[in-house]
Amino acid sequence: MPAQDPFQLYQRGASAPAADAFSITPNDGTDLATAARAIYVGGGGDLAVVTLGGTSITFVSVAAGSVLPCSVARVLATNTTATDIVGLV
Repeated sequence: MPAQDPFQLYQRGASAPAADAFSITPNDGTDLATAARAIYVGGGGDLAVVTLGGTSITFVSVAAGSVLPCSVARVLATNTTATDIVGLV
């Protein structure tokens, strides 16, 4: 039996928890199929991204197990050393 969502009739706000997740393979030339509302980093390191606003930024020394509450359009391969990256939507 599938899990029931008692909040399905409510609009999801910006501070609502993620409803889904997907694995991310860093790529310099391709945006994510769906913009992530946050990024989970399983293996620590640097994380280079392009934000939904179009800014390229590198988060330096992200600790393993961190969740970055930043809307991301692309995770760049160049300058990304973090691993096990998951997009939260």
